Amino acid sequence: MTSNTRGTGYLFWVLCAVGLFAILSSTMSKNPVLNPFARALGTPDSLMGFVAAASTIPGILVSLPAGSLSDIFGRRRILLLSTAVFASAPFFYLLVGVWWQLALVRFYHGFATAIFVPVANAFVVELYPYKRAERTSLFSSMTVVGRTLAPFLGGYILFITDYGFHELYLAVGLAGSAALVVAAMLLRATPESRKTPRGGSSRLLEGWAAVAGKPSIMVVGLVEAAQYYAFGATEFFLVGYLREIARFDSFSYGAILGSQLAVIPLLKPLMGKFSDQVGRKIPIVVGSALSALALTAVPFTTQFMWLLLISVLYGIGFSMVTSSTPALVSELTEERFVGTGMGFLGTVMDVGQTMGPIITGLILATGPGYVGSFSALAALLLIVSLVFIIANFARSQGYRHGR
Repeated sequence: MTSNTRGTGYLFWVLCAVGLFAILSSTMSKNPVLNPFARALGTPDSLMGFVAAASTIPGILVSLPAGSLSDIFGRRRILLLSTAVFASAPFFYLLVGVWWQLALVRFYHGFATAIFVPVANAFVVELYPYKRAERTSLFSSMTVVGRTLAPFLGGYILFITDYGFHELYLAVGLAGSAALVVAAMLLRATPESRKTPRGGSSRLLEGWAAVAGKPSIMVVGLVEAAQYYAFGATEFFLVGYLREIARFDSFSYGAILGSQLAVIPLLKPLMGKFSDQVGRKIPIVVGSALSALALTAVPFTTQFMWLLLISVLYGIGFSMVTSSTPALVSELTEERFVGTGMGFLGTVMDVGQTMGPIITGLILATGPGYVGSFSALAALLLIVSLVFIIANFARSQGYRHGR
């Protein structure tokens, strides 16, 4: 193994450690503490959703600019900026006295993840140009480990402190500070950390134009948005179906939902490796079809084992698609604008995940019920998959004719 390979592996695993602590911190700040903390502050019921959604808005606003700035100033500087937010935001919760202050802190905290995820993905694809899907998927799985641990750790702290919100947010701050300390390890003197910014605002706009001017990137963005639209809706409304229609107890529907959350981080690295070997098209198309099949089947059974199988099948399909999309965007984007491409993907992901529960809730409320709601999600995935197939066929024909 060469020293360069060892150095690349070192940077990758340090980045994974940063991601684990960072996402552990941000997730523990909301799950399971946000709802009881907001209610303890007297938040009106009509504004609870606003408080919950405040942290998602920065993802729509800054993921693209953050990725572009990392193209100009280097990944390490922008990653350090994001971890500074991870480390500082938790301590502002200790100063909150009314609900609107909580919303402001949540908004500020949201910038951390919005900046970190696309820049980290751009860093990974640069480290591993021939294993892009495998390594971005492995990195994603490490962050999911933090996301999975958070509710258990947060719930335990609330339990032993009798809902001591300040004690919990001190723990959140400790995890965020750990992310900042580990991130500093990425900032050793290297060629990138010494490079001078080039291009400024003109390069920023050039990167945006380069991404927006490629229909193939827009189509992959559509695939990503559709996947997270369905994921956000499923995450919220599947619980309702399992409780209201299937009449499961909390342990049973927890097992069904937990199986899906377990499958995704376990399979994503394997699906990423498969994508590196066979190309991006097969995992995206097959994964979309599996996800659509699973969602279509949900409202037609109330049997525990069938719903468990459906949940796992959906997790497999989601893993196949989302392990391939970041790698594909990085391949379609000019090398100097990879951060911009990852930022675009982060933006559409957040838009999809925000809109999914809203529109699906409207469909559910207007009459079609769970059959109509889950069928609409499946139809969206199939339609977008078809658009992806047609776009790839058109692109291959263009190459064949020298265009």
